[in-house]
Amino acid sequence: MTTMPEGGPGDAVSQRVASHLRAAILAGEIAPGERIRQESVAKRLGASRLPVREALRVLEAEGLIEHQAHRGARVPLLDAHEVQVIYEMRERLEPLALAQSIPRLTGDNLRRLNLIQTHIEAITDINEFLVLDREFHLLTYTGCRIEQLSSMVVRLWNTTQYYRREFMRLSGSRRRWVVNAEHRLLLDAIERGDTVDAERCLGGHIRRTRVELARHPEVFDHARNGAVLRPSRR
Repeated sequence: MTTMPEGGPGDAVSQRVASHLRAAILAGEIAPGERIRQESVAKRLGASRLPVREALRVLEAEGLIEHQAHRGARVPLLDAHEVQVIYEMRERLEPLALAQSIPRLTGDNLRRLNLIQTHIEAITDINEFLVLDREFHLLTYTGCRIEQLSSMVVRLWNTTQYYRREFMRLSGSRRRWVVNAEHRLLLDAIERGDTVDAERCLGGHIRRTRVELARHPEVFDHARNGAVLRPSRR
């Protein structure tokens, strides 16, 4: 059992619990449809139920879990249409966040983006790719000062993480060259400060994933079948 000391402020414990659960959900260790029980989390992490409850509230605000009346918390289980609509939302919102961010990105930000992309081009592991791809895109939005927009972008990323992972497993590395080419075009526009071109590149990048994901209904069948077979975490 991983013990989390509670000698400090309660909110620090809540943050550690939230970080643990967030990482597990984003890594696919807790999958869509799987229930998260406060008692189980508290026992496993050596925390009381109050900070666990607070951590679950944080994760709900981030779109990583949802609460169902009389049934508790679970990772949201989406169907194909819901994921399509969420991707359409991303196509509209993320270019806007990027346009707001570009004028405030620093030289250090640009160097970090280039370093991340170089690493992406050198790896083959899907899980490592997903971590770096997420870091790459969210870093491009760090200059956006509209908190409502930034938080919504992160929420939409969180909600679709599992489906992106399953899609990448299906498509494998044969299509990775497309991702790399699109990232390089996006980086070029960002470095030139061309918000119009950057918005266009990003919108097309997200749209391509949406269209290709729609060709793989088995992604959603797998998620739903897995939710039926998986026992709740107790």
